[in-house]
Amino acid sequence: MSTVHVHNHTNPEGVYFFDARGIAKRFRHAAIFGALDALHPGEVMRFCNDHDPLPLLDQLQNRYGPTVDINYRQREAGAIVIDFEKRAA
Repeated sequence: MSTVHVHNHTNPEGVYFFDARGIAKRFRHAAIFGALDALHPGEVMRFCNDHDPLPLLDQLQNRYGPTVDINYRQREAGAIVIDFEKRAA
């Protein structure tokens, strides 16, 4: 029997941490879309990954357009951190 362990990884600024490295590749994009869909305007998902997710960023632009801002916080080989901020539609 497996146990599900849930954390509310936020801080007072409304930043939700999402570490894609621990999610199986075949589920990553669906999990990312679900997390972004759950954000309220003004909230941020801080995304961590081991590679630059350029195809994902194209998908996000197509799906969300101007309602999600994409801002790199760290862009180094093996260490990518991007803030996705939800904007009002």
